[in-house]
Amino acid sequence: MRIGEISFWYADIGLPPPRPALAGDTEADICIIGAGYTGLWTAYYLKKANPALNILIVEREFAGFGASGRNGGWLTGGFAWSHARYLRQSSPEAVRAMVRAMGGTVEEVIRVCTAEGIDADILRTDELMVATNPAQLARMQAEAQHRQSWGEERVSLLSQAELSARIQIPGALAALRVGGVARVQPAKLVQGLARTVEALGVRIVEGTAVTAYTPGQVQTAQGRVRAAIVLRCTEGFTADLPGHHRDWLPLNSAQIATAPLPPEIWQKIGWQGHEILGDFNNAYCYCQRTREGRITVGARGVPYKYGSRTDTGGAPDAETIRRLTAILHRHFPDAAAVPVDHAWCGVLGVPRDWCATVGFTPEAGLGFAGGYVGVGVSTSNLAGRTLADLALGRATDLTRLPWVNHKVRRWEPEPLRWLGVQGMYALLNHADAREQRLGIPPSRLARLGNWLTGS
Repeated sequence: MRIGEISFWYADIGLPPPRPALAGDTEADICIIGAGYTGLWTAYYLKKANPALNILIVEREFAGFGASGRNGGWLTGGFAWSHARYLRQSSPEAVRAMVRAMGGTVEEVIRVCTAEGIDADILRTDELMVATNPAQLARMQAEAQHRQSWGEERVSLLSQAELSARIQIPGALAALRVGGVARVQPAKLVQGLARTVEALGVRIVEGTAVTAYTPGQVQTAQGRVRAAIVLRCTEGFTADLPGHHRDWLPLNSAQIATAPLPPEIWQKIGWQGHEILGDFNNAYCYCQRTREGRITVGARGVPYKYGSRTDTGGAPDAETIRRLTAILHRHFPDAAAVPVDHAWCGVLGVPRDWCATVGFTPEAGLGFAGGYVGVGVSTSNLAGRTLADLALGRATDLTRLPWVNHKVRRWEPEPLRWLGVQGMYALLNHADAREQRLGIPPSRLARLGNWLTGS
Protein backbone atom coordinates (compact mmCIF):
# COMPACT_ATOMS: atom_id res chain seq x y z
CA MET A 1 0.00 0.00 0.00
CA ARG A 2 1.22 3.50 -0.83
CA ILE A 3 0.76 5.94 2.04
CA GLY A 4 0.78 9.70 1.65
CA GLU A 5 2.69 10.86 -1.44
CA ILE A 6 0.25 13.81 -1.47
CA SER A 7 -2.73 11.72 -2.72
CA PHE A 8 -3.85 8.86 -4.93
CA TRP A 9 -4.98 11.45 -7.46
CA TYR A 10 -1.36 12.48 -8.02
CA ALA A 11 -0.25 8.86 -8.11
CA ASP A 12 -2.79 8.52 -10.93
CA ILE A 13 -1.38 11.35 -13.06
CA GLY A 14 2.08 12.04 -11.66
CA LEU A 15 3.33 15.13 -9.87
CA PRO A 16 3.55 18.30 -11.97
CA PRO A 17 6.95 19.71 -12.94
CA PRO A 18 7.97 22.41 -10.44
CA ARG A 19 7.64 26.07 -11.29
CA PRO A 20 10.38 28.51 -10.28
CA ALA A 21 10.29 30.27 -6.92
CA LEU A 22 10.01 34.02 -6.63
CA ALA A 23 13.31 35.56 -7.79
CA GLY A 24 13.57 38.70 -5.69
CA ASP A 25 11.33 41.72 -5.24
CA THR A 26 8.59 42.27 -7.81
CA GLU A 27 5.35 44.13 -8.42
CA ALA A 28 1.85 43.13 -9.52
CA ASP A 29 -1.59 44.64 -9.73
CA ILE A 30 -3.00 41.75 -7.71
CA CYS A 31 -1.11 39.20 -5.59
CA ILE A 32 -2.93 36.00 -4.67
CA ILE A 33 -1.61 33.87 -1.81
CA GLY A 34 -2.27 30.19 -2.50
CA ALA A 35 -2.52 28.28 -5.79
CA GLY A 36 -5.39 25.95 -4.99
CA TYR A 37 -8.88 26.00 -6.47
CA THR A 38 -9.81 29.34 -4.88
CA GLY A 39 -6.70 31.23 -5.95
CA LEU A 40 -6.78 29.78 -9.45
CA TRP A 41 -10.49 30.41 -10.00
CA THR A 42 -10.07 33.97 -8.74
CA ALA A 43 -7.18 34.57 -11.12
CA TYR A 44 -9.15 33.03 -13.99
CA TYR A 45 -12.16 35.32 -13.59
CA LEU A 46 -9.98 38.38 -12.98
CA LYS A 47 -8.08 37.76 -16.22
CA LYS A 48 -11.28 37.09 -18.16
CA ALA A 49 -12.69 40.39 -16.91
CA ASN A 50 -9.50 42.38 -17.52
CA PRO A 51 -6.76 40.64 -19.55
CA ALA A 52 -4.37 43.53 -18.89
CA LEU A 53 -4.15 42.82 -15.16
CA ASN A 54 -0.72 41.82 -13.84
CA ILE A 55 -1.57 38.93 -11.49
CA LEU A 56 0.92 36.95 -9.43
CA ILE A 57 0.03 33.79 -7.45
CA VAL A 58 2.44 32.91 -4.65
CA GLU A 59 2.40 29.25 -3.57
CA ARG A 60 4.36 27.68 -0.69
CA GLU A 61 4.51 24.17 -2.21
CA PHE A 62 3.11 23.61 -5.71
CA ALA A 63 -0.19 24.48 -7.36
CA GLY A 64 -2.81 22.03 -6.10
CA PHE A 65 -0.71 20.69 -3.21
CA GLY A 66 -3.44 21.08 -0.58
CA ALA A 67 -7.08 20.06 -0.46
CA SER A 68 -7.54 20.88 -4.15
CA GLY A 69 -5.43 17.85 -5.08
CA ARG A 70 -6.58 15.54 -2.29
CA ASN A 71 -10.36 15.85 -1.94
CA GLY A 72 -13.08 13.30 -2.65
CA GLY A 73 -13.93 14.59 -6.12
CA TRP A 74 -17.48 15.67 -5.30
CA LEU A 75 -18.63 18.53 -7.55
CA THR A 76 -22.05 19.08 -5.97
CA GLY A 77 -23.02 22.74 -5.72
CA GLY A 78 -24.50 21.85 -2.36
CA PHE A 79 -25.20 24.27 0.48
CA ALA A 80 -23.46 22.60 3.43
CA TRP A 81 -23.58 25.37 6.03
CA SER A 82 -26.14 26.82 8.44
CA HIS A 83 -28.82 28.79 6.64
CA ALA A 84 -29.81 30.30 10.00
CA ARG A 85 -26.35 31.73 10.67
CA TYR A 86 -26.26 33.54 7.33
CA LEU A 87 -29.83 34.63 7.94
CA ARG A 88 -28.80 36.57 11.06
CA GLN A 89 -26.93 39.06 8.91
CA SER A 90 -29.16 39.01 5.81
CA SER A 91 -32.64 37.90 4.75
CA PRO A 92 -34.41 34.70 3.62
CA GLU A 93 -34.36 36.00 0.05
CA ALA A 94 -30.60 36.55 0.20
CA VAL A 95 -29.95 33.06 1.61
CA ARG A 96 -32.11 31.55 -1.13
CA ALA A 97 -30.10 33.49 -3.70
CA MET A 98 -26.92 31.97 -2.25
CA VAL A 99 -28.44 28.49 -2.44
CA ARG A 100 -29.25 29.08 -6.12
CA ALA A 101 -25.81 30.52 -6.84
CA MET A 102 -24.13 27.58 -5.17
CA GLY A 103 -26.27 25.16 -7.16
CA GLY A 104 -25.16 26.81 -10.40
CA THR A 105 -21.47 26.10 -9.78
CA VAL A 106 -21.62 22.58 -11.23
CA GLU A 107 -22.64 23.83 -14.66
CA GLU A 108 -20.17 26.70 -14.47
CA VAL A 109 -17.21 24.43 -13.69
CA ILE A 110 -18.20 22.08 -16.51
CA ARG A 111 -18.64 25.05 -18.87
CA VAL A 112 -15.15 26.37 -18.14
CA CYS A 113 -13.53 22.93 -18.38
CA THR A 114 -15.17 22.39 -21.75
CA ALA A 115 -14.22 25.84 -23.03
CA GLU A 116 -10.61 25.57 -21.82
CA GLY A 117 -10.03 21.92 -22.71
CA ILE A 118 -9.51 20.77 -19.10
CA ASP A 119 -9.86 16.97 -18.85
CA ALA A 120 -10.77 16.20 -15.23
CA ASP A 121 -12.71 12.93 -15.64
CA ILE A 122 -15.92 14.91 -15.12
CA LEU A 123 -18.96 12.67 -15.17
CA ARG A 124 -22.48 13.97 -14.57
CA THR A 125 -24.29 11.84 -12.03
CA ASP A 126 -26.35 11.94 -8.80
CA GLU A 127 -25.33 12.21 -5.18
CA LEU A 128 -26.74 9.47 -2.95
CA MET A 129 -26.70 9.77 0.85
CA VAL A 130 -27.68 6.43 2.33
CA ALA A 131 -29.46 5.66 5.62
CA THR A 132 -28.75 2.26 7.22
CA ASN A 133 -30.55 2.51 10.57
CA PRO A 134 -33.60 4.32 12.03
CA ALA A 135 -31.58 7.26 13.38
CA GLN A 136 -29.96 7.85 9.99
CA LEU A 137 -33.36 7.55 8.33
CA ALA A 138 -34.71 10.29 10.60
CA ARG A 139 -31.75 12.55 9.79
CA MET A 140 -32.20 11.84 6.09
CA GLN A 141 -35.87 12.81 6.13
CA ALA A 142 -35.19 15.97 8.11
CA GLU A 143 -32.34 16.93 5.77
CA ALA A 144 -34.49 16.45 2.67
CA GLN A 145 -37.30 18.56 4.12
CA HIS A 146 -34.88 21.27 5.23
CA ARG A 147 -33.10 21.54 1.88
CA GLN A 148 -36.35 21.51 -0.08
CA SER A 149 -37.72 24.30 2.13
CA TRP A 150 -34.77 26.46 1.00
CA GLY A 151 -35.46 25.89 -2.67
CA GLU A 152 -33.32 22.84 -3.53
CA GLU A 153 -35.77 21.21 -5.92
CA ARG A 154 -33.13 18.70 -7.07
CA VAL A 155 -33.33 16.94 -3.68
CA SER A 156 -35.60 13.89 -3.39
CA LEU A 157 -35.85 10.59 -1.53
CA LEU A 158 -35.28 7.09 -2.89
CA SER A 159 -37.03 4.08 -1.40
CA GLN A 160 -35.15 0.94 -0.46
CA ALA A 161 -36.18 -0.68 -3.75
CA GLU A 162 -35.18 2.37 -5.81
CA LEU A 163 -31.81 2.49 -4.11
CA SER A 164 -31.11 -1.24 -4.51
CA ALA A 165 -31.81 -0.93 -8.23
CA ARG A 166 -28.78 1.37 -8.38
CA ILE A 167 -26.36 0.02 -5.78
CA GLN A 168 -26.20 -2.80 -3.23
CA ILE A 169 -25.36 -1.62 0.29
CA PRO A 170 -26.08 -3.99 3.20
CA GLY A 171 -28.78 -2.72 5.53
CA ALA A 172 -29.67 0.30 3.41
CA LEU A 173 -33.18 1.54 4.17
CA ALA A 174 -33.44 4.52 1.81
CA ALA A 175 -31.36 7.35 0.37
CA LEU A 176 -31.44 11.07 -0.22
CA ARG A 177 -30.82 11.81 -3.89
CA VAL A 178 -29.35 15.09 -5.15
CA GLY A 179 -29.46 15.52 -8.92
CA GLY A 180 -27.26 17.65 -11.12
CA VAL A 181 -23.89 16.83 -9.54
CA ALA A 182 -20.69 15.43 -11.01
CA ARG A 183 -17.72 13.23 -10.18
CA VAL A 184 -14.26 14.65 -10.89
CA GLN A 185 -10.60 13.72 -10.61
CA PRO A 186 -9.55 16.62 -8.37
CA ALA A 187 -5.84 16.74 -9.20
CA LYS A 188 -6.62 16.79 -12.92
CA LEU A 189 -8.99 19.71 -12.33
CA VAL A 190 -6.54 21.81 -10.32
CA GLN A 191 -3.61 21.12 -12.66
CA GLY A 192 -5.76 21.98 -15.66
CA LEU A 193 -6.79 25.24 -14.01
CA ALA A 194 -3.17 26.11 -13.26
CA ARG A 195 -2.16 25.59 -16.88
CA THR A 196 -5.18 27.60 -18.05
CA VAL A 197 -4.47 30.67 -15.95
CA GLU A 198 -0.80 30.59 -16.96
CA ALA A 199 -1.88 30.57 -20.59
CA LEU A 200 -3.93 33.69 -19.84
CA GLY A 201 -0.79 35.43 -18.57
CA VAL A 202 -0.99 34.82 -14.81
CA ARG A 203 2.38 34.24 -13.13
CA ILE A 204 2.61 31.37 -10.60
CA VAL A 205 5.64 31.06 -8.34
CA GLU A 206 6.06 27.90 -6.27
CA GLY A 207 8.24 26.93 -3.33
CA THR A 208 7.69 30.44 -1.99
CA ALA A 209 6.35 30.69 1.56
CA VAL A 210 4.59 33.88 2.59
CA THR A 211 5.95 35.10 5.92
CA ALA A 212 3.70 38.13 6.29
CA TYR A 213 1.34 40.34 4.33
CA THR A 214 -0.06 43.81 4.87
CA PRO A 215 -1.94 46.29 2.68
CA GLY A 216 0.07 46.77 -0.46
CA GLN A 217 2.70 44.08 0.03
CA VAL A 218 3.42 40.38 0.55
CA GLN A 219 6.66 39.34 2.21
CA THR A 220 8.42 36.05 1.43
CA ALA A 221 11.88 34.63 2.12
CA GLN A 222 12.68 35.08 -1.59
CA GLY A 223 11.59 38.69 -1.85
CA ARG A 224 8.77 41.18 -1.47
CA VAL A 225 5.75 41.60 -3.73
CA ARG A 226 4.18 45.02 -3.99
CA ALA A 227 0.53 44.91 -5.07
CA ALA A 228 -2.42 47.23 -4.66
CA ILE A 229 -4.65 44.22 -3.95
CA VAL A 230 -3.69 41.14 -1.91
CA LEU A 231 -6.05 38.14 -1.79
CA ARG A 232 -5.59 35.28 0.71
CA CYS A 233 -6.74 31.90 -0.67
CA THR A 234 -5.08 29.44 1.71
CA GLU A 235 -8.03 27.41 3.12
CA GLY A 236 -6.76 24.76 5.59
CA PHE A 237 -3.26 26.24 5.63
CA THR A 238 -4.48 29.67 6.78
CA ALA A 239 -3.42 28.82 10.35
CA ASP A 240 0.21 28.77 9.19
CA LEU A 241 0.15 32.50 8.36
CA PRO A 242 1.27 34.94 11.07
CA GLY A 243 -1.71 36.58 12.73
CA HIS A 244 -4.21 34.03 11.41
CA HIS A 245 -3.50 31.13 13.74
CA ARG A 246 -7.04 31.06 15.15
CA ASP A 247 -9.04 32.23 12.11
CA TRP A 248 -9.84 28.79 10.72
CA LEU A 249 -9.20 25.42 12.27
CA PRO A 250 -7.30 22.95 10.02
CA LEU A 251 -9.44 19.81 10.33
CA ASN A 252 -8.06 16.56 8.99
CA SER A 253 -9.81 14.30 6.50
CA ALA A 254 -8.43 11.07 5.03
CA GLN A 255 -9.16 8.65 2.19
CA ILE A 256 -8.26 5.24 0.84
CA ALA A 257 -8.42 3.89 -2.71
CA THR A 258 -8.78 0.23 -3.62
CA ALA A 259 -7.17 -1.55 -6.50
CA PRO A 260 -9.48 -1.72 -9.55
CA LEU A 261 -12.39 -4.08 -8.90
CA PRO A 262 -12.95 -6.94 -11.37
CA PRO A 263 -16.18 -6.97 -13.43
CA GLU A 264 -17.74 -9.81 -11.41
CA ILE A 265 -17.58 -7.74 -8.22
CA TRP A 266 -19.04 -4.68 -9.95
CA GLN A 267 -21.91 -6.88 -11.12
CA LYS A 268 -22.71 -7.64 -7.47
CA ILE A 269 -22.36 -4.07 -6.26
CA GLY A 270 -24.04 -2.33 -9.18
CA TRP A 271 -23.16 1.37 -9.05
CA GLN A 272 -23.32 1.64 -12.83
CA GLY A 273 -24.36 5.29 -12.57
CA HIS A 274 -21.08 6.20 -10.83
CA GLU A 275 -23.04 8.18 -8.24
CA ILE A 276 -21.03 9.96 -5.57
CA LEU A 277 -22.01 8.24 -2.35
CA GLY A 278 -22.15 9.00 1.37
CA ASP A 279 -24.08 8.05 4.45
CA PHE A 280 -25.99 9.65 7.32
CA ASN A 281 -23.63 8.63 10.08
CA ASN A 282 -22.85 11.55 12.37
CA ALA A 283 -19.20 10.99 11.41
CA TYR A 284 -20.12 10.62 7.76
CA CYS A 285 -18.17 9.09 4.88
CA TYR A 286 -17.82 10.06 1.21
CA CYS A 287 -17.09 7.67 -1.66
CA GLN A 288 -16.75 7.55 -5.42
CA ARG A 289 -16.28 5.00 -8.18
CA THR A 290 -13.28 6.20 -10.14
CA ARG A 291 -12.61 6.27 -13.85
CA GLU A 292 -10.67 3.01 -13.76
CA GLY A 293 -13.05 1.14 -11.44
CA ARG A 294 -11.60 1.73 -7.98
CA ILE A 295 -13.55 2.67 -4.88
CA THR A 296 -12.36 5.62 -2.83
CA VAL A 297 -13.64 6.06 0.73
CA GLY A 298 -13.09 9.18 2.78
CA ALA A 299 -13.93 10.23 6.33
CA ARG A 300 -12.41 12.12 9.23
CA GLY A 301 -8.97 10.88 10.20
CA VAL A 302 -7.10 12.04 13.29
CA PRO A 303 -9.37 15.06 13.40
CA TYR A 304 -7.06 17.83 14.55
CA LYS A 305 -3.40 18.29 15.43
CA TYR A 306 -2.65 20.26 18.57
CA GLY A 307 -1.76 23.88 17.93
CA SER A 308 -3.40 23.97 14.47
CA ARG A 309 -0.44 22.15 12.94
CA THR A 310 -0.89 21.06 9.33
CA ASP A 311 0.46 18.00 7.54
CA THR A 312 2.92 17.98 4.68
CA GLY A 313 3.06 14.72 2.73
CA GLY A 314 -0.48 13.53 3.42
CA ALA A 315 0.33 10.33 5.36
CA PRO A 316 -2.55 9.15 7.60
CA ASP A 317 -1.95 7.06 10.71
CA ALA A 318 -2.60 3.31 10.88
CA GLU A 319 -5.78 3.66 12.96
CA THR A 320 -7.32 6.03 10.40
CA ILE A 321 -6.56 3.57 7.60
CA ARG A 322 -8.13 0.77 9.64
CA ARG A 323 -11.32 2.80 10.19
CA LEU A 324 -11.61 3.73 6.53
CA THR A 325 -11.11 0.11 5.52
CA ALA A 326 -13.85 -0.92 7.97
CA ILE A 327 -16.24 1.57 6.31
CA LEU A 328 -15.30 0.20 2.89
CA HIS A 329 -16.01 -3.39 3.94
CA ARG A 330 -19.23 -2.47 5.77
CA HIS A 331 -20.76 -0.71 2.76
CA PHE A 332 -19.13 -2.89 0.08
CA PRO A 333 -18.42 -6.34 1.57
CA ASP A 334 -17.80 -7.79 -1.90
CA ALA A 335 -14.80 -5.46 -2.17
CA ALA A 336 -13.12 -7.05 0.87
CA ALA A 337 -11.19 -9.38 -1.43
CA VAL A 338 -9.62 -6.40 -3.23
CA PRO A 339 -6.58 -4.77 -1.59
CA VAL A 340 -6.38 -1.13 -0.59
CA ASP A 341 -3.79 0.46 -2.84
CA HIS A 342 -3.36 3.95 -1.41
CA ALA A 343 -4.15 6.02 1.70
CA TRP A 344 -3.73 9.78 2.12
CA CYS A 345 -5.00 12.74 4.08
CA GLY A 346 -5.14 16.53 4.11
CA VAL A 347 -6.61 19.51 5.93
CA LEU A 348 -9.71 21.58 5.32
CA GLY A 349 -10.55 25.00 6.73
CA VAL A 350 -13.22 25.30 9.44
CA PRO A 351 -14.42 28.72 10.68
CA ARG A 352 -15.73 28.99 14.23
CA ASP A 353 -19.35 28.97 13.04
CA TRP A 354 -18.67 26.37 10.28
CA CYS A 355 -19.80 28.82 7.57
CA ALA A 356 -17.74 29.75 4.50
CA THR A 357 -16.89 33.40 3.86
CA VAL A 358 -15.68 35.71 1.10
CA GLY A 359 -14.32 38.97 2.43
CA PHE A 360 -12.86 42.17 1.00
CA THR A 361 -11.84 45.54 2.47
CA PRO A 362 -11.58 48.07 -0.40
CA GLU A 363 -9.69 50.72 1.52
CA ALA A 364 -6.95 48.23 2.45
CA GLY A 365 -7.06 46.24 -0.78
CA LEU A 366 -7.17 43.01 1.24
CA GLY A 367 -9.47 40.06 0.54
CA PHE A 368 -9.88 36.40 1.33
CA ALA A 369 -12.12 33.43 0.68
CA GLY A 370 -12.52 29.97 2.18
CA GLY A 371 -13.65 28.08 5.25
CA TYR A 372 -15.47 25.58 3.05
CA VAL A 373 -15.65 22.82 5.69
CA GLY A 374 -14.91 20.11 3.14
CA VAL A 375 -17.16 21.11 0.24
CA GLY A 376 -14.74 23.28 -1.68
CA VAL A 377 -14.68 21.69 -5.14
CA SER A 378 -17.71 23.63 -6.30
CA THR A 379 -17.78 26.30 -3.59
CA SER A 380 -14.32 27.55 -4.57
CA ASN A 381 -15.65 28.41 -8.03
CA LEU A 382 -18.35 30.67 -6.63
CA ALA A 383 -15.81 32.13 -4.20
CA GLY A 384 -13.40 32.87 -7.05
CA ARG A 385 -16.07 34.63 -9.08
CA THR A 386 -17.23 36.61 -6.06
CA LEU A 387 -13.72 37.58 -4.94
CA ALA A 388 -12.90 38.71 -8.49
CA ASP A 389 -15.96 40.97 -8.56
CA LEU A 390 -15.07 42.43 -5.16
CA ALA A 391 -11.45 43.08 -6.15
CA LEU A 392 -12.59 44.81 -9.33
CA GLY A 393 -14.99 47.04 -7.38
CA ARG A 394 -18.05 45.61 -9.06
CA ALA A 395 -21.47 45.62 -7.40
CA THR A 396 -23.08 42.40 -8.67
CA ASP A 397 -25.58 39.78 -7.55
CA LEU A 398 -22.61 37.75 -6.27
CA THR A 399 -21.18 40.54 -4.12
CA ARG A 400 -24.58 40.90 -2.40
CA LEU A 401 -24.72 37.27 -1.25
CA PRO A 402 -24.83 36.82 2.54
CA TRP A 403 -21.46 35.10 2.82
CA VAL A 404 -19.71 38.28 1.64
CA ASN A 405 -17.99 39.86 4.67
CA HIS A 406 -19.81 37.41 6.95
CA LYS A 407 -18.60 38.07 10.50
CA VAL A 408 -17.39 35.22 12.69
CA ARG A 409 -15.33 35.10 15.85
CA ARG A 410 -11.97 33.37 16.12
CA TRP A 411 -11.34 29.92 17.58
CA GLU A 412 -10.42 29.60 21.24
CA PRO A 413 -6.75 29.31 22.26
CA GLU A 414 -5.21 25.95 23.06
CA PRO A 415 -5.82 23.60 24.75
CA LEU A 416 -9.51 24.48 24.34
CA ARG A 417 -9.45 24.02 20.54
CA TRP A 418 -7.92 20.56 20.80
CA LEU A 419 -10.20 19.45 23.64
CA GLY A 420 -13.31 20.68 21.84
CA VAL A 421 -12.58 18.89 18.57
CA GLN A 422 -11.46 15.67 20.26
CA GLY A 423 -14.60 15.71 22.40
CA MET A 424 -16.83 16.39 19.40
CA TYR A 425 -15.57 13.41 17.42
CA ALA A 426 -15.57 11.08 20.41
CA LEU A 427 -19.23 11.89 20.97
CA LEU A 428 -20.14 11.60 17.28
CA ASN A 429 -18.47 8.20 16.99
CA HIS A 430 -20.08 7.00 20.21
CA ALA A 431 -23.47 8.19 18.99
CA ASP A 432 -23.04 6.31 15.70
CA ALA A 433 -22.14 3.10 17.52
CA ARG A 434 -25.17 3.36 19.82
CA GLU A 435 -27.55 4.17 16.99
CA GLN A 436 -26.35 1.22 14.92
CA ARG A 437 -26.29 -1.25 17.80
CA LEU A 438 -29.55 -0.29 19.50
CA GLY A 439 -31.66 0.95 16.60
CA ILE A 440 -32.54 4.08 18.58
CA PRO A 441 -33.65 7.53 17.33
CA PRO A 442 -30.94 10.17 16.71
CA SER A 443 -28.67 10.21 19.73
CA ARG A 444 -28.44 13.26 21.97
CA LEU A 445 -24.72 12.57 22.23
CA ALA A 446 -24.31 13.75 18.64
CA ARG A 447 -26.16 16.96 19.42
CA LEU A 448 -23.81 17.52 22.38
CA GLY A 449 -20.79 16.77 20.20
CA ASN A 450 -21.83 19.31 17.57
CA TRP A 451 -22.55 21.89 20.29
CA LEU A 452 -18.96 21.61 21.58
CA THR A 453 -17.53 23.22 18.46
CA GLY A 454 -20.57 25.04 17.10
CA SER A 455 -21.01 22.79 14.05
